[in-house]
Amino acid sequence: MPAAVTGRSRFTALPYATGLVTSQPPRQPAEYRQQPLLPPDGALDLLLVRHGQSQAYVEGTPFPLAGGHGDPPLSPDGHEQARRLGDRLAKAGLDAIYVTTLVRTAQTAAPLAERLGMTPLVEAGLREVYLGEWESGLFRKKVADGDPVALRAFEQERWDVIPGAEPAAALAARVAAAVGRLAAAHPGQRVAAFTHGGVICQALAHASGSRPFAFLGADNASISRLFVAGDRWMVRGFNDTAHLAR
Repeated sequence: MPAAVTGRSRFTALPYATGLVTSQPPRQPAEYRQQPLLPPDGALDLLLVRHGQSQAYVEGTPFPLAGGHGDPPLSPDGHEQARRLGDRLAKAGLDAIYVTTLVRTAQTAAPLAERLGMTPLVEAGLREVYLGEWESGLFRKKVADGDPVALRAFEQERWDVIPGAEPAAALAARVAAAVGRLAAAHPGQRVAAFTHGGVICQALAHASGSRPFAFLGADNASISRLFVAGDRWMVRGFNDTAHLAR
């Protein structure tokens, strides 16, 4: 006969009852946070800074010329904008500063360059679009007067509607070549290029594949930003004027 079961069950000695197996806390799901977009390896981080406000055009008193381009200096307001730019960019970690052949860019960059102890380099290819017969300040008057040619230039989104002005293809090639030189000289670095509204418009249109004048109208002393890695250009900012708001 089978032995009588007395006291405790012969089935109680199971592993889970002896402490040989322990329970585990539930596994927490992984988290995937949004991250800032960093420049690709070896890319140029390019700050395109429009010059400060230049002196007003006075009818009958043309601006001086530099290489055929109107070359007015900064106005008093423009100098104040340059000072604020210097404050804003002094801690931006810049590796180089560039200006064009036109004095308003050099004057705008001067406060920043002095603070950082840098000597600005000149990149002539970033000079303003050439306006042909409307240089020396006449362009401003024609636009203010609603000249039909000026209206047509904005409607067609090309400067060469103006007599003698720079052809669209030539401007595009010039700006692309200039930015390419900066990218080749400064891989993996951050550079501030003090330049002009027409050039900023062209560079950002190229980077985004937009209409030619989609980025026309960058404010004086504004900051726009590109990542440039070979043929890959990425728009990272346009018309930042936070430093002018205080």
